[in-house]
Amino acid sequence: MANIYPTKFSQAPLSDVFFSYEHFLPNAITPMHSHQWGQLQIVHAGVIEIYTQEQQFVAPSQYGIWVPHDIAHESYMRKKMQYYSINIMPHVISMPTHVCLLELSPILLSIMDNFHLRKMTIAASAPDKRLVHVILDQLSQASCTQAFLPTTDDRLLSPILMMLEHQPHDSTSLSEWAKKIHTTERTLARHFQDKLGVNFTEWRQRRKFIEAIFLLKKGLSIKEIALTLGYSQTTPFIILFKQYAGCTPKQYSQRLSI
Repeated sequence: MANIYPTKFSQAPLSDVFFSYEHFLPNAITPMHSHQWGQLQIVHAGVIEIYTQEQQFVAPSQYGIWVPHDIAHESYMRKKMQYYSINIMPHVISMPTHVCLLELSPILLSIMDNFHLRKMTIAASAPDKRLVHVILDQLSQASCTQAFLPTTDDRLLSPILMMLEHQPHDSTSLSEWAKKIHTTERTLARHFQDKLGVNFTEWRQRRKFIEAIFLLKKGLSIKEIALTLGYSQTTPFIILFKQYAGCTPKQYSQRLSI
């Protein structure tokens, strides 16, 4: 059953830059809406999904999803999590004009954690205003990517992506998939690059990483998660996780409890 969260601040902006915080229950939805300001949506630990009228965006917590002003979007959180948003009026800073993922620096995340602890919506003091300028400076330097886990309705790729969505541990090779769907490995490899911008192995690893986050939130041990995702040992799983999260699964689990 979905938990519907009506959008806040739907009328006038509180300031040129303001912040909001929410603790979402599982299967939380903010219905399709838009606003006058751009919005960077961040989850403290976990994965956030954003839907626009054309695309789906999925981001783990080291990324934020940037939604420009006047773009209709809907947010979805499968699991319970803490949510932050940075809301910025268009004239404040030059930001991407399309929905995208922004890689978040440790400095920005630390400031947001501090603001959240103080439930600060608008910076009133001089020190806090300086911290807001640091956030804006960090955003101006943040690298932008179109999607962490890109999707497509391509007829050749759809059965592969559907299988990995439901069974991230599936070990079917690209050549085996080619035989199953009556095409060539070379054709499939080309479709992955052309339609998704990543190769088959990279897409599967990202899907495993997102599944690992869900399993960590369920309380499974690192060994249990590694086995569930098809690894015979924990070391390769830890290496995979650290590649995307910038920390080990144990360190990430400690963030979940904050």
